Amino acid sequence: MPASPVIVALELGTSKVIALVGEMREDQHIMITGMGEQPSRGISKGVVVDIDAAADAVKAALAMAEESAEVTIRQVVLAVSGGHVRSDVHRGVVPVRDRSEITRHDMRSVMDVAKAVNLPTDREVLHTICQHYCIDGQQRVVTPEGMEGARLELDMLVVHGLRSPMRNTIKAVEDLMIDVEDVIYAGLASGLSVLSPEQKKGGSLVIDLGAGTTEYVAYAGNVIAATGALGVGGDHVTNDIALAFNIPERQAERCKIEHGGALIAEDAEGKVSVAPGVGFGGRKISRQALQTVINARVDETLQMVRKRLEEDKVPPHLAAGVVLVGGGAHMPGITDLAAGIFGMPCSVGRPRDVSGLATATEGPEYATCTGLIQYACRKWQSGRQGKSLGGLFRGILKR
Repeated sequence: MPASPVIVALELGTSKVIALVGEMREDQHIMITGMGEQPSRGISKGVVVDIDAAADAVKAALAMAEESAEVTIRQVVLAVSGGHVRSDVHRGVVPVRDRSEITRHDMRSVMDVAKAVNLPTDREVLHTICQHYCIDGQQRVVTPEGMEGARLELDMLVVHGLRSPMRNTIKAVEDLMIDVEDVIYAGLASGLSVLSPEQKKGGSLVIDLGAGTTEYVAYAGNVIAATGALGVGGDHVTNDIALAFNIPERQAERCKIEHGGALIAEDAEGKVSVAPGVGFGGRKISRQALQTVINARVDETLQMVRKRLEEDKVPPHLAAGVVLVGGGAHMPGITDLAAGIFGMPCSVGRPRDVSGLATATEGPEYATCTGLIQYACRKWQSGRQGKSLGGLFRGILKR
């Protein structure tokens, strides 16, 4: 098997724009060969609010990636995010055509019915993901072709979001004369990056703790049971600190990183020095009070994810537990807090089956971009072999 073409993954996050360059080698291992990273501009809560400013940040990140990997970038695989992304399960039902043996035609027919969802005019389908086939309302199967039955059903997970935010993200890239080859929801890419086949089969919840959004994807019984996003992230923690102690946001961010924690430490006594800044003389604040403010916001965010999963009827216990990614996964005590809220073991996720640049292959904040590269490489490999993507999700956002 020859090496794959060079793949460029691009994520427009609230705090930074990341571009990763990678490829699949002959042994099917993915190698990261270049990276570019720039502070975000014109992006709020995962959504582009100033196309020109966002495009400038994208241009700078891509230039760094080009220099790092010694390539010329003309197309990218793009992640989209934002609290507007949701998922719903839709069931398609069709009679078996010859009323006995189920054929591929029946499977395509029920898939078309399950995909035919009525969404509000301002929303657009981003992905359709097959969950389970069911024969005559009883037997749940993975591949029904060749089986007997009179009625075939299919549960389809439909991931959708607001049309304008998604298309504005694409426009910020295409205005640079860069082709967007594929569009993938960031939460799904993160799950693809960090979960093993065993974790997907046993059931697992991936939570991506970003600066402006918190995304999640839940696997149950080896299928994606639910996915979505909240418009709340690490920036909200910073804002809470700034308001609670009447300090500038820059100093609040520094306090969060240097002295914060998701849990209130037993030894969290004493004061924290807040450095002076422009128009701010500096002061000392209570370490315990600081961690109390952080704990309140992070706890609330994770509780909101738990409520969403309950609404989506995801099983309350997933054998492989919770996996945290994103910049927020670095926060001390975050795994213990999540374990207590979800009643499951919790760990920090790292990109799997990739090597190369250590920064991009070891950090949980690079899960989305490494997942984009893995998706694109598998899609290329499947195309060469004449196979479908099977359990991988399909992006169908129309541009």
